[in-house]
Amino acid sequence: MSNPNNTVDSQSRRAMKRVKGTLWLRVNSQEPATEKIRIAASVIKDGGLVAFPTETVYGLGADALNPKAVARIFEAKKRPPDNPIIVHIADKEDVYKLAKEVPDSAEKLMAQFWPGPLTLILKRSSLVPDITVVGLDTIALRMPSNKVALALIKESGIPIAAPSANLAGKPSPTEALHVINDLAGRIDIVLDAGPTRIGVESTVVDMTAPTPQVLRPGGTLYERLKSALGNVELHPIVLANRRMHVTTARSPGMKHRHYAPNAEMVIVEGESDKVVRRLQELATFYMIEGKKVGILTTDESKSAYKANVVKSLGSRNDVATIAKNIFSLLREFDKEEVDMIVAEGIAPKGLGLAVMNRLRRAANFNILKTG
Repeated sequence: MSNPNNTVDSQSRRAMKRVKGTLWLRVNSQEPATEKIRIAASVIKDGGLVAFPTETVYGLGADALNPKAVARIFEAKKRPPDNPIIVHIADKEDVYKLAKEVPDSAEKLMAQFWPGPLTLILKRSSLVPDITVVGLDTIALRMPSNKVALALIKESGIPIAAPSANLAGKPSPTEALHVINDLAGRIDIVLDAGPTRIGVESTVVDMTAPTPQVLRPGGTLYERLKSALGNVELHPIVLANRRMHVTTARSPGMKHRHYAPNAEMVIVEGESDKVVRRLQELATFYMIEGKKVGILTTDESKSAYKANVVKSLGSRNDVATIAKNIFSLLREFDKEEVDMIVAEGIAPKGLGLAVMNRLRRAANFNILKTG
């Protein structure tokens, strides 16, 4: 690992916390201290790994142009070698260095949605190492709006490759403790700026397709993209309610299992009254079998359930809160050591499209329709 202490004075060092060798460094989310950002940026420039907050989830960053540094991301996360990584930038001009083709439609989306939770797939330039794009002829680019993320990228002076800062396949981290629980001892620094604002990852749009195509729904709504461009398609995998075979994935979240808790999980979808009845029947059945059962529900129906653990994502009328809570609650079920999670589905529209995409994948498409 890189040694960030080489650049830290004695007073700052005393204020820092280490967990298994990983430096846990708290920063102000709105006005991150320059000294702390410089510590993290020096690690990035030296080929190290820094976990940092974005507006969506925490990312695990490395120098996107340093093949050895990017290889460390895959090693630390135990990430499959064919799972693409999103490259984060802080200056739109970097797009024209990292991509060799930038269509007008991409420029229109950049102007309207950057900085923000939108990733664009473009044809890569020769500047980008193969490992950063897992050998693809495309690159995934985004400019985050989080002030800590932007400060880190600017201070580093290089584009930062950053998938979510968790062990591969596990629920994405929405606070620094999630990162520590997964990656302490495997990475150099965690910049802790508190919980993330959105809670689900960025929307990924393939701008190299004949018609711009959403590969992963996320923090930028599909409806807003359609309003901006007029014609945007959803890849079939976005709405999939069963496992689909994908040979080549241009976006993370397409090919491999993601967001999964330790427990087996099933989602019940359909009309709300039928969902409540069927979900409780399932929970009761599993408890009779001797399993510790967790129910993932919403405020409106929480009181209707009886199980070992019952947790609410929030109100169905507040999908933003539901999105923000998904991954943290899945991790809480892990702490409770439940054997089975039975979850309510919500309407796949607006931000609910991203919510259901994540829940279905977390459940490995173990879905029960009530009709």
